[in-house]
Amino acid sequence: MGPVDKARKEKDFATLELANSITSLPTPTFRESKPNHSLTNTNKFATNPATNTPRTLSSCKGKMERSFPLILFLFVMSMPLSFGIKQNQLHYNYYTFSCPNLESVIKSELLSLFLRDATAPAAFLRLMFHDCQVQGCDASILLDSNGSSEMISSRNFAIRYREIISHIKSILEEECPGKVSCADIIVLAAKEAVSFSGGPLIQIPLGRKDSKTCSFKEADAKLPSPTITVDEFISIFMSKGMSIEESVSILGAHTLGVGHCLNIVGRLYDQRIGDEMDLNFEASLRLACPTEIPLTNLTFVPNDMTPIIFDNHYYRDIIMGRGLFGIDSNISRDPRTAPFVMRFALDQNYFFEAFSSAFLKLSTTNVLTNEQGDVRRQCNQLN
Repeated sequence: MGPVDKARKEKDFATLELANSITSLPTPTFRESKPNHSLTNTNKFATNPATNTPRTLSSCKGKMERSFPLILFLFVMSMPLSFGIKQNQLHYNYYTFSCPNLESVIKSELLSLFLRDATAPAAFLRLMFHDCQVQGCDASILLDSNGSSEMISSRNFAIRYREIISHIKSILEEECPGKVSCADIIVLAAKEAVSFSGGPLIQIPLGRKDSKTCSFKEADAKLPSPTITVDEFISIFMSKGMSIEESVSILGAHTLGVGHCLNIVGRLYDQRIGDEMDLNFEASLRLACPTEIPLTNLTFVPNDMTPIIFDNHYYRDIIMGRGLFGIDSNISRDPRTAPFVMRFALDQNYFFEAFSSAFLKLSTTNVLTNEQGDVRRQCNQLN
């Protein structure tokens, strides 16, 4: 038997002794740890770095004995990390085996709609925000429960394309029955909406489950009003784990879509002190929304000069006093938020990075996983 074979045999024997000693210890109790997505095992006892040749046991034995407490500690501490990844967290590869064509199916279905309706991306982005803001991203906004549907809330006025999410779900049920949640479909649709419109390609983990409840009262309480203050705005999004910078970036979603006169007339005909607007812009809004009580709920105004392109034009507009909503105007002047507005107006790539981070936090905060929720067979009703 050569020295290398002998060393390997002795090393295997030492490893077996180590395993036996660990299994004889009492099971420790740990607090739940956040996942480490790149746990790897390295064997630094295998070779001599100076010669790149196998070490003998005699050259490593002393170091191994001195390192035993550290090895034991690292081994045991890695256990809850592994368990957390498998059981309690979202995954970037969650559907790799259970529904590998998930994202391609969603892209295909949305593409045809986006090409027919240039305003559709804004609708899906808003749908996700209104879902995630209430109970977390749990598809509660899709439930048609009698008397408690979140769509009863006036804050969900003009929410569109819930039926498209249900349609996509029906296709996925044929390909991957009982696997893909409606909550994940909503978030993926919003992600595609941003990308299709020229915005960043955001990578998001998956594995959300659908809620078993919905509440229009909670929607009334948690969805921001058109008259929200900067203090309230910061508080809402910091509760989602966002910094002030990320909170300002998430409002950049206003770069897509339109605002309805119903949500604008308040600042036009009952102006508050400090709510400043460019005079020409104000005049154009009064032409679009000529009465304090809108004659129809269908009257709307573009959010910015490029309402179907995801860009940083929103920030350029609000700096010039052309913010559609009161909060748009206010964040451009508040000393806590104004520096970020200016930074995003000057650097679109920087805005995209901040928005991607904020989108990720919004879509992963307070979500249901595993047994906390369901995978609905039909998005608008409980199983």
